[in-house]
Amino acid sequence: MALFSHLERPRTATPGLAQIRADLGATYIAHGFIGWLFAATAPVAIILAVGTKGGLSAAELSSWVFAVFFVNGFITLFFSWFYRQPLAFFWTIPGTVLVGPALTHLSFPEVIGAFYVTGFLTLALGATDWVRRAISLIPMPVVMGMVAGVFLRFGLDLVRALHADVLVAGSMTLVWLALASSARVSRMFPPIIGALLVGALAVMLLGRIDAAALGTFELARPVFQAPQFSWAAMVDLVVPLMITVLVVQNGQGFAVLRSAGHEPPMDAVTVACGVGAILSAAAGAVCTCLAGPTNAILTSSGERSRQYTAGMATGVFSILFALVAPGFTRLMLSAPKSFVMTLAGLAMLRVLQGAFVATFRDRFPLAGLVSFLVTAADISLLNIGAAFWGLVAGLLVCWLLERDDFTPAPPPGKA
Repeated sequence: MALFSHLERPRTATPGLAQIRADLGATYIAHGFIGWLFAATAPVAIILAVGTKGGLSAAELSSWVFAVFFVNGFITLFFSWFYRQPLAFFWTIPGTVLVGPALTHLSFPEVIGAFYVTGFLTLALGATDWVRRAISLIPMPVVMGMVAGVFLRFGLDLVRALHADVLVAGSMTLVWLALASSARVSRMFPPIIGALLVGALAVMLLGRIDAAALGTFELARPVFQAPQFSWAAMVDLVVPLMITVLVVQNGQGFAVLRSAGHEPPMDAVTVACGVGAILSAAAGAVCTCLAGPTNAILTSSGERSRQYTAGMATGVFSILFALVAPGFTRLMLSAPKSFVMTLAGLAMLRVLQGAFVATFRDRFPLAGLVSFLVTAADISLLNIGAAFWGLVAGLLVCWLLERDDFTPAPPPGKA
């Protein structure tokens, strides 16, 4: 247990049942519900879009959805209670997107093997206090250039959906724009949820959904698959997955929580991500991470000392949702392709924007551009996907052409 001796301890006593009842209120339940609903809409659409293109069956997709909500729901519930602050865990969206191209040349058991290895390596980093050193090895513009290249196709799919199905995609986009145009309204009612509701209404009114999928109820039946371990999957997925979890997703989650006045436990969160990734992989699901957007919703208002109850509410909603994942998955799969593409594309717009800003904001602009171009080209080499080669190319440009950017600029007023 010496490996875990450095893990952060709670700064305050864990709350008892009476304290939780006193701190829980309508505001925090509502935020917990919206945080869960955000994860259950567009991010799930991304899983379905990626998995469907990768040839996964409905049962495998349902198992994936079950695992990311069931496992991460329990982690969210426990961590929010134990550390007495909102700590919502879900799954890495960039990692999910990475799986799509990988499934074109890797089997699903090989992908699951990469999930396991990523989970064990993440756990080891958290257990040995190497997280801070590990995440500093690769310049952020190179990482975000890779992320932007991976996410680009979702933005392009949104444009294609608008061209192919203007009634469904257009109505969703217009409502999203209307809600997003007001900061006050979008804080109370996330635009992506409005797009979901309007899109669902449009699909039903146009008769574009299979009536047999409506009203179906079925308890989750996880699909457990034996992993396969191949060097191609390790090189193709493990390094990009670890970077997206530790640098992109967890980094965003830590920043959101700190800006709200909380002090998230970095090493303990990393260990939880490793454990969550291992447990989720057993049911064929992508790796766990600290969720930035959901935590932003949980901390958007209310008393800081009571916001942990919103995190606990999100955990409970997630666990309950996981149990009925098959019906929801079947319903989403029966919807028009344009509905899922639009929902996923709208959800990724801000993320894609943030990736571009981080890539070209200050240092390593050429390396970031090269990383983006190589990744966006989506060309595999030696049976290894483009995301890995995007990182390699970006790092090469860093060291050959932008080495001076490794030296921090002097403060203003100093030579």
